Amino acid sequence: MPTRTARTAWNGSLAEGSGQVELSSSKVGTFDVSFPKRAADDADGTTSPEELIGAAHSSCYAMQLSALVGEAGGTVQSLEVSADVELRPDPAGGFRISGIALTVRGEVEGLDADGFTKAAQDAKDTCPVSKALTGTSITLDAALS
Repeated sequence: MPTRTARTAWNGSLAEGSGQVELSSSKVGTFDVSFPKRAADDADGTTSPEELIGAAHSSCYAMQLSALVGEAGGTVQSLEVSADVELRPDPAGGFRISGIALTVRGEVEGLDADGFTKAAQDAKDTCPVSKALTGTSITLDAALS
């Protein structure tokens, strides 16, 4: 399996500096980052490590759930997945990702609500990004549309 690479160039202090994150492997984009905007309610055109983790987690989860629905005898028509990644102060100092809330709504043929819920939970537990985030609380809200 290939290795994927992202790169960040940063200039300045935490409070006043800024940087750019480049998705080097895919070459699909370069995105601005800054700590003040990371900690603000309005991202104002910048991304953050938390948003990038959310993108990674929601896409990985959707792929894993699609595979598990197929293994259970169902067919995915569509999945809508969001991952809300929460940054909070860490009691030990600094900050930490305190939790991730996955939400999925699916249109699936061949599985009832219980079958979909089981596949959704199994996908949460087995997608590679969930595994990488062991130690972070991950919740799931799954339902058929």
